[in-house]
Amino acid sequence: MTITFQLNGEEVALTEVSPTATLLDWLREDRGLTGTKEGCNEGDCGACTVMVTDDHGAKPLNACILFLPQLHGKSIRTVEGAAGPDGQLHPVQEAMITHHGSQCGFCTPGFIMSMVTAHKNGAQDHDDQLAGNLCRCTGYAPIIRAAEAAAEAPVPDWIRAENSVTFPEILRGEAAGRGAEPPKPNSAEPPASLRPTSADQLAAAYAARPDATLIAGATDVGLWVTKQLRDLRDVIFLDGCEDLKEIAEQPDGSLRIGAMVDMNRLRSALAARHPSYGEMLRRFASQQVRAAATIGGNIANGSPIGDNPPALIALGATLHLRCGDARRSLPLEEFFIDYGKQDRQPGEFVEAITLPARPKGQTDGLRVYKLSKRFDQDISAVLGAFNLTVEDGRVTAARIAFGGMAGVPKRASHVEAALVGHSWSEAVFAAAKAEFACDFTPMSDMRASADYRLEAAANMLARYFDDLGQTTTPTHVLEVK
Repeated sequence: MTITFQLNGEEVALTEVSPTATLLDWLREDRGLTGTKEGCNEGDCGACTVMVTDDHGAKPLNACILFLPQLHGKSIRTVEGAAGPDGQLHPVQEAMITHHGSQCGFCTPGFIMSMVTAHKNGAQDHDDQLAGNLCRCTGYAPIIRAAEAAAEAPVPDWIRAENSVTFPEILRGEAAGRGAEPPKPNSAEPPASLRPTSADQLAAAYAARPDATLIAGATDVGLWVTKQLRDLRDVIFLDGCEDLKEIAEQPDGSLRIGAMVDMNRLRSALAARHPSYGEMLRRFASQQVRAAATIGGNIANGSPIGDNPPALIALGATLHLRCGDARRSLPLEEFFIDYGKQDRQPGEFVEAITLPARPKGQTDGLRVYKLSKRFDQDISAVLGAFNLTVEDGRVTAARIAFGGMAGVPKRASHVEAALVGHSWSEAVFAAAKAEFACDFTPMSDMRASADYRLEAAANMLARYFDDLGQTTTPTHVLEVK
C-alpha cells in the first residue's frame, strides 16, 4: 500500500516503508527536515510537535510516536512549513522573536507548531494548549506572552487554506490510484488488512489475523517501538475507520461513543453533560496526546491507572465488543479481570461504549477527582469517580470506582453498600470511609504508598460529600485561570 499525504504543501507518496517507521525519524533521516527535534522520544516533551490536518481539523501531534501509515490522506506541517512560500513568517514566529521566547532553541520548534495549530483553531487557552511542551531555559512566561500577542493576528493564507476537504481525491483514498492501490500479485495481504477503512473491514482483517497488534492513536504502542525496541511484524491501523469515530445520541437518550473517538472530542461531547469529567480530561496527558489517544485504546490496554475507566464505570457504561460478525456487550467493570488480563477473545476488538441517559429531572451527581504530583501531564496516583443518587435525603444508588487502587479499575462495593439506603449525612459518610480497606489492598510504589492511597480515597469521599452538600468552601476546581 502506498502512503500518500501532504508535507508542507507538497504531495508525498511513500512505498516500501516499514509500517512502524515514525514520522520523526522519516522527517529527519529521509527528508532532512531537522527542525523537528527528538527529545524524550515518548510523547512527553513536545519537541517533535507537528501540525496534522484531517477531516476532523488541525491537531498538534507528537511525531516521535506517530507512525507513517497514520498519515495517509492527511496534511502535515513542520516548523519549516510554518512560514509562507515567500519566506513570510507566521505571526507566531514573529511574536516569539519579539517577545524573546527562545533561548537554547531546542524546544522552540515544538512550541511554535503547537502555537500555530492553536492559532489556526482559534484556541486561546494558552496554558492548556502548551502543557505538552517542555522548556528548561525560558521559563514559559515569554512564550505565553508570544502566544497572547499572536492570538488576534489573522491566520495566514497558506495555513488557513490547508484543510482536508481541499485535498485531491487520491489523498482521501477515493480514487483507484495510489491511495487505494490493489494488492500486488505477490503481496500476502490486501491494503485493507493493514489500514481498514471501516469497522467491517477491521473485523474481517482482525478475525483472520488475531495475533496482529491493533494501532489506534499509538500513544501507548508507539513506546513499544521507540523505548522497548519491539519489532511489531503484524499490525493493523484503525485510524481509517471513520465509522468508529462517531458520537451519536440514541433514541433512549444514551450516548454511543465509537472506539476511535479521541480524548479532545470526548471532552467536547461530555463536558456539558458531566463538567467534572470534562475537567479531568483537561488534565489527561497533554494536548498532543489527547488529540491522538482514543477512548477504545484507553480501555483496551487495561491499565489500572487509566483515567477514563473509573469515570465510565461510575456512569454505568456498557462496552461493545466485536469479533467478525459477532457482537456482545457487557458492563465496563466486567471487562477488567486481573492485572494485564481483560475479557477479550482472540480477534475481538472494542467497537464502542454507551453511556446511559440520566433520568429526567436528576442532576449530574458525577465527580471525578484526580490526584497527581503535577496538575498537567501526569499519571494519577489515585483517581476516584463518584456517582450517587439521592432522593428525599437518602442515598438510593451509588457507583464509586477507582484507578490506582488495585490491579484493575475497580468499584468500591463495600463503600457503596455502606451508603445506599442511608441518610445523606456526615456521620454516614464518615463511617463509610472505613470500608475502603475492605475494597482495596493498594500497592506502594514511586507515586504513593498503600496507606497514602487508602487515606486519599477516604478523603475523596469526604470531598464528594462537601461538593454535593454545597458547603461554603469549594473543593472542586472547574476552571483554572
